[in-house]
Amino acid sequence: MTDGAPIRGAYLSAARSAAALLRDPAVAASWDQPSALPEFAVSGLAGHLANQTLSAEAVLAVKGGDAPISLLDHYERVTWRGAEPDAEVNVHIRATGERLAADGVEELADRVDATIKALADWLAAAAPDRTVHLPWGPWSLTLDDFLVTRMMEIAVHSDDLAVSVGVPTPPLPDHVLDPVFALLTDLAVREHGPVAVLRALSRAERAPRTIAGI
Repeated sequence: MTDGAPIRGAYLSAARSAAALLRDPAVAASWDQPSALPEFAVSGLAGHLANQTLSAEAVLAVKGGDAPISLLDHYERVTWRGAEPDAEVNVHIRATGERLAADGVEELADRVDATIKALADWLAAAAPDRTVHLPWGPWSLTLDDFLVTRMMEIAVHSDDLAVSVGVPTPPLPDHVLDPVFALLTDLAVREHGPVAVLRALSRAERAPRTIAGI
């Protein structure tokens, strides 16, 4: 989407924002309560948000072994888009979030902070043309496209978690939101067509009910 240095810095900004949200006292106070997402407790949602950093460390350690696919092709292949809450993929996502959160929010936040420090050094040294292999694919993405997928997850799930515990959604800087909005717009256009997206953004009287792309 752009050259690597801005995307890598933007990812670290997003990850640090998520880490700060995990330490908000409201998260600990609501830990065992239902979240804003179906079948997700606040604890599991916090674990899922944290996993956008924790899982990245393992993914980035494995170099892509085949030609990377595009971001839009990546989202065409994932199985969670449009899946019902009780679908196997979503059950697995919730279980992973709960497993990561099993030792409490303080331990989870400490792990995220430590991982961000390690990733900052790793990303600074990574080659501009680095690719990574997604074991849950299996397929490869450029490093920077992979980081955009994590930034989108952080932006969306930070909002989910903030709404769940009754705090303002953390503001993210433009260098994070610009690639996230570009991705979501492209997905919305592919899902609903350009006319629907145009109307949603410009004509309230003709706007479709939704242009959600994920």
